[in-house]
Amino acid sequence: VQLVESGGGLVRGGGSLRLSCAASGRTFTIYVMGWFRQAPGKEREFVAAINRFSGSTDYADSVKGRFTISQNNANNTLFLQMNALKTEDTAVYYCAASRTHFNNIVGSRNSGEHDYWGQGTQVTVSS
Repeated sequence: VQLVESGGGLVRGGGSLRLSCAASGRTFTIYVMGWFRQAPGKEREFVAAINRFSGSTDYADSVKGRFTISQNNANNTLFLQMNALKTEDTAVYYCAASRTHFNNIVGSRNSGEHDYWGQGTQVTVSS
């Protein structure tokens, strides 16, 4: 499975961006897809995840109500709509995919549970 992110960029605080992640290869093996981010000097952290079959979602508290994860299974694309962006949202955003059949999607918050990763896309929010 290959994952390719796009849509990052520079935006002023309060603005919006929409990230996309195109999946290719053996996508039928993927059960959950998600977004993680890593700011300079910090560890990679969970942002959001979606169950590809049930559509159930999970969000980090820091983005809940501002970010929305969605998917288009017809063309194997994952999205992250980011609204009301803050300077603390500045990070490299990574798309991830897991083959694990989680009993609870919250289990996908662990980056170690994801088998495939994109190369990342930079999001910079200015004040």
